Amino acid sequence: MAESLKRAFDVGADTYDRARRRLIPCFDEFYRAAVEQIPFASDAEFEVLDLGAGTGMLAAFIAFSYPRARITLVDMSNEMLAKARDRFRPGGDRFRFVERDFAEMPFDREYGAIVSALSIHHLGDETKRALLRRAHAALRKGGVFINADQVYGESDEIERRNQETWLKRVRELGPSEQDLTQALERMKFDRTIPTDVQLGWLREAGFSDVALAYRNLIFAVYSGRK
Repeated sequence: MAESLKRAFDVGADTYDRARRRLIPCFDEFYRAAVEQIPFASDAEFEVLDLGAGTGMLAAFIAFSYPRARITLVDMSNEMLAKARDRFRPGGDRFRFVERDFAEMPFDREYGAIVSALSIHHLGDETKRALLRRAHAALRKGGVFINADQVYGESDEIERRNQETWLKRVRELGPSEQDLTQALERMKFDRTIPTDVQLGWLREAGFSDVALAYRNLIFAVYSGRK
């Protein structure tokens, strides 16, 4: 499955950024909510680990809001990371790039923030839970884990309505058929689960101040502190 997922993201790398605002109707609120969960002063120095970083979209928002943060971007798609390298080339060694499957790689340093956007929902449930335990262990005291992701509705009927409403809003924004087709193809790999389950797993992993900061149809931002 990992190799098929990698191919799907490799194929969509060239158009990924262009399509985001049309495929995520709540784009600005979604990413803003993720960055707002970082509990440090804007001039703080800290290490960020971005899991499934893709082209570096979330990392870009963090880098702008926290100009002294150092960010490690991890992704299994070399095509996506190539876009991220281009994006952050002026930043020099402030940015580090790792082409790996983050579900399997060791976390080799201590971080102030471990973040992810639209990636963890591709993992199986037990792999998700193990990742949360590893993230907790890799955070410094007072650090934060933030996930901005797709989630499953509270029931099958709610999920059906959320998906229908999302697709209606997306079509109103007018993405190209290619962009929408690629997005729907990637969504075949989704393994979404309800937010309350994931919040419970955060507490189980040892996180405190667990909170759902944002929810809009199939999109949510939640976090926990160490």
